Amino acid sequence: MTHRQQTKVVRIGNRVIGGGNPVLIQSMTNTRTEDIEGTVAQIKRLEAAGCEIIRCTVPTLEAAKALKEIKKQITIPLVADIHFDYKMAIAAMENGADKIRINPGNIGSEEKVRAVVETAKERQIPIRVGVNSGSLEKRFLEKYGRVTAEGITESALEKIHMIEDMGYDNLVVSIKSSDVLKCARAHELIAAQMNYPLHVGITESGTLYSGNIKSALGLGIILYQGIGDTIRVSLTGDPVEEVKSAKQILGAMGLREGGIEVVSCPTCGRTKIDLISLANQVETMVAGMDHLNLKVAVMGCVVNGPGEAKEADIGIAGGIGEGLLIKKGEIIRKVPEEELLETLRQELINWK
Repeated sequence: MTHRQQTKVVRIGNRVIGGGNPVLIQSMTNTRTEDIEGTVAQIKRLEAAGCEIIRCTVPTLEAAKALKEIKKQITIPLVADIHFDYKMAIAAMENGADKIRINPGNIGSEEKVRAVVETAKERQIPIRVGVNSGSLEKRFLEKYGRVTAEGITESALEKIHMIEDMGYDNLVVSIKSSDVLKCARAHELIAAQMNYPLHVGITESGTLYSGNIKSALGLGIILYQGIGDTIRVSLTGDPVEEVKSAKQILGAMGLREGGIEVVSCPTCGRTKIDLISLANQVETMVAGMDHLNLKVAVMGCVVNGPGEAKEADIGIAGGIGEGLLIKKGEIIRKVPEEELLETLRQELINWK
């Protein structure tokens, strides 16, 4: 990985992004923000999963007012997602939003954007300037003939300069596309032309299966270049899955320590234990063990299993109705198949 780009530091509530600080994980609620109880319950599930910044849509004044009570009951920064109505942005800030997300292109006139900026300036609330390929202005489509990385970048820079000209630079930038390579290219272009922290993600990436593949590929390309200060994995499904995927991506990129990495073999005809079920049970079991920074191997046979497990901190390797427990490179003992999961659990609980 190349050295991480050094961007401006921006404070969002009780967290900071940019300037080489850790890449933070975001998600977005899919409840009605007006439903305070339901929204808080979902945010708390997301917090428990590892979400570090949460965004809620604010389409109505009731939703904006709900932010005040929601914020009292959560511990992570709260971002208001605004589209079309500048008054909702102002109301969200007045009710305690730690950051607002706007696309100046759909807010309306420059006067309306200025009203939002003035409120943000008074309260020192950061603005996330967001541009998506799906909402690219007609003039950029005409200039480049279609949606392009260059057009997305030019649109975003235009909006950044508009807000800078209004005397405000407490900004975070996001430029997203559902096209993986177009999105990656746009991030390369804009990172070379400004130093605001970037919120990175592949928008509208799809379901849990296809969305994870596209997000891992796109985020991997971008993060490998040292670009990106906060990420969201956008999935059609339970937002907790977004957080779980984001943690896996950051861990695989070497940008996040803590938590258990599970490695397991793909199985073959030599496998004599129910490895698929066992591996899934192990992954579920270790999900909440973020205090441990370990690699756990779950292997299916005696050919590669013991050797692969020895490269992990701890592992189990299957045999015929039994398996080996391997810890810190040493075979500890044989364990009956039905006791492998609990044996591993106890070893992790008592890890030293």
